[in-house]
Amino acid sequence: MTLRIYNTLTRALEDFSPIEPGHVRMYVCGMTVYDLCHLGHARSMMAFDVIGRWLAARGLQVTYVRNITDIDDKIIRRALENGETLRSLTDRMVEALHQDADALGIQRPTHEPRATHYVPQMLGMIGTLEAKGLAYRSSNGDVNYAVRKFPGYGKLSGKSLDELRAGERVAVLDGKEDPLDFVLWKSAKESEPDEAKWESAYGLGRPGWHIECSAMGCALLGESFDIHGGGADLQFPHHENEIAQSEGATGAQLARFWVHNGFVRVDNEKMSKSLGNFFTIRDVLKSYDAETVRFFIVRTHYRSALNYSDAHLDDARGAIRRLYTALQAVPPEPVEIDWQDPFASRFARAMDEDFGTPEAIAVLFELASEVNRHHSPRLAGLLRALGGTLGLLQQDPGAFLRAGAGLDEAAIQIAIGERIAAKRDRDFARADRIRQELLERGVVLKDTPAGTVWEAAP
Repeated sequence: MTLRIYNTLTRALEDFSPIEPGHVRMYVCGMTVYDLCHLGHARSMMAFDVIGRWLAARGLQVTYVRNITDIDDKIIRRALENGETLRSLTDRMVEALHQDADALGIQRPTHEPRATHYVPQMLGMIGTLEAKGLAYRSSNGDVNYAVRKFPGYGKLSGKSLDELRAGERVAVLDGKEDPLDFVLWKSAKESEPDEAKWESAYGLGRPGWHIECSAMGCALLGESFDIHGGGADLQFPHHENEIAQSEGATGAQLARFWVHNGFVRVDNEKMSKSLGNFFTIRDVLKSYDAETVRFFIVRTHYRSALNYSDAHLDDARGAIRRLYTALQAVPPEPVEIDWQDPFASRFARAMDEDFGTPEAIAVLFELASEVNRHHSPRLAGLLRALGGTLGLLQQDPGAFLRAGAGLDEAAIQIAIGERIAAKRDRDFARADRIRQELLERGVVLKDTPAGTVWEAAP
């Protein structure tokens, strides 16, 4: 079987083989940690979690880097609004990100670099770009990238420089030689906190957003790696600018495959904070168990739009319960997947065609029907094992089915974590409110010397 992946760079499905035989190096743009993660973030993390799992299932070693942007205009603004330090805000949001991702069964990346830890590497790349004539110092103290001096600019978005210029709304130069030029290093402003400023050859300042990923990716995966991923909204300008910076500095192709996941939509609008139509992961987990949410996301192909609604989540909950019902009726025996088995072979064929989860999940339902028909522990074991390659069907079937519409362990632990954080911040009213909300859902919290534990209400 040959794995084929859709490459945004070439706009085609291509046979995939890693640069280093047996070892896949993958970089995915992570979160800017100024607020809680919403379902759009979950969709992106889940897409590349499934991709990483399937690559591993095919016997490949995967080095997966997903960065954290912990210095940014939004972070500075939010920290100032909250009256807290940047580090306090970003540490809190990273902790929340981990709680949410863990709840959804999203595996931790191999490396999770923070931008603030790689400023020297960013400055080194900026210096190289300046020496090559691809970067220049502007009158306002910023350092900008000279887009027109990089011949390949626009190859990822498929647009020429003239087309990109035609799309401009306002040509605000702001010290730039060309409106398309973008900032590599931002000169410090008096209003910004000292922790947002670094010494450099260009004076006090901080990195621009795009240079962060270029520096971290090259530092951890090398000048060229196999897969670069992220949401479709990052294709332009972020990923286009990454190519210009990295390839301009090194002369080597940054990534062989560019992979982008689709948006989450609510009422045919992209889910985003700016539109105010977003749902945080923990908001959703208050009403739906984590595996239902995971199944809801995974059963849609990663490149397609994911339409959010309670009706779709209710349908997902019913669907995953049908799979667990088959596993409860016929206890599965442990099996190693035989990829020559007809069900396993069709599952693999679906996943090898650009990670085709809808077709792969259809195979799971066919297999569940066979389990119900033949009462075969081997087939039940295969159902469980194939589901495991997607991060599904690993719970005790009886416990999952008994939980029904209630909170699962992952959601309860998130709530406990929120209560601990509230108590640490001396927000006792919020801590009490979380305890009461859990009680109303049938969960009793008990504070013990060893920590907070929970039990079902009598």
